[in-house]
Amino acid sequence: MAKTIVPIGPYHPLQEEPEFFTLTVEGEKVVDIDVRVGYNHRGIEKLSEMKTFDQSTFVIERICGICSTSHPFAYTRAVEDIEGVEAPERAKYIRTIIAEGERIHSHLLWAGLAGHFLGYNTVYMWAWKLREEILDIMEILSGNRNNYAMFKPGGVRRDIKAEDIPPVIKKLNSIIPTLRMLKKAVEDDPVLQARTKGVGILTREAAIDYCALGPTARASGVARDVRKDVPYGAYDRIEWDMITTKNGDVYDKVILRILEIFESIKIMKECLKNLPGGEIDANIKSIPPGEGIGTHEAPRGETFHYVRSDGTNRPVRHKVRAPTFMNLPTYKATVVGETISDATIILAAIDPCYCCTERMAVRTVKGDKLYDGEDLIDLSREKTEKIRKKIAG
Repeated sequence: MAKTIVPIGPYHPLQEEPEFFTLTVEGEKVVDIDVRVGYNHRGIEKLSEMKTFDQSTFVIERICGICSTSHPFAYTRAVEDIEGVEAPERAKYIRTIIAEGERIHSHLLWAGLAGHFLGYNTVYMWAWKLREEILDIMEILSGNRNNYAMFKPGGVRRDIKAEDIPPVIKKLNSIIPTLRMLKKAVEDDPVLQARTKGVGILTREAAIDYCALGPTARASGVARDVRKDVPYGAYDRIEWDMITTKNGDVYDKVILRILEIFESIKIMKECLKNLPGGEIDANIKSIPPGEGIGTHEAPRGETFHYVRSDGTNRPVRHKVRAPTFMNLPTYKATVVGETISDATIILAAIDPCYCCTERMAVRTVKGDKLYDGEDLIDLSREKTEKIRKKIAG
């Protein structure tokens, strides 16, 4: 049977961000795939190095709107690692509350989009309607529905008011029945099951080999979660369960994320009920020379930040590794052998976030020439001129 090339992207209705996937198919069956990234670079790491340690928090908060707490959580922990200090106890609880609120709205956003990809817009609308309730809660707690600006090196910027706690807990309790209905819809609907069960399977062995993270790994039975493995914040002070499933297909990734929402609600409620008193900021005055690392279990998996200081008031190096960087390669292990109609939902099942992942590649030629940004622009102009001459004949 003849092989056909099917391009998906760089711009595609089912991709929120520009990426390019080239599928090689025989009939309806995918036999190979090539992934091209690099369409969405914004120079966040370099911008961070031009800001003070405090200002950088706002810059990296804008790496991604859905991960706008995940990156500050990891970054502030990296800066605190350099200083050798920890945030006050109350700040740890507040950080955990905000992080879990973000996890809920991120998982609901994904569940809605997954329903949309499958042509099941009822799930889409229910999930996003439920997500609005969470965004309202985040607005009560932080003043913002996204980009909460709560984190800073040494603690948090704003406290949670005692009078806000009862209405937030009441609102959290009110979404549980709708969430159960959503879970039941996924479990009972034959169309959803036909499109997701046994589709895009990532085996446990492949998840380990690819170093998959977050729900992508846990849906394949790999119990990997920074909140449990290396506890931080208030995660070791309250009772909660790490959710894992064993089949590794799209269905398990859907169910796992819904079950994680229930756990996040539990974490938020316990933190709010047991919020300790005291300060919310360690009041770090300066950062000594040194290196620090910070991690956080983001909705998609471990977010990793590396920060180096030379003793001035700004980082001299800031490196970010987002979970999609690790999870995206698993696409090749899950889509080959599947039908082309399932290719997009299999990709969506890892909940990719490309704006978190993208980096600029600096090229070397013959090992002796290092190309900076200006050199790359010159190369681009030279190539454009060659193409122009070729077209002109």
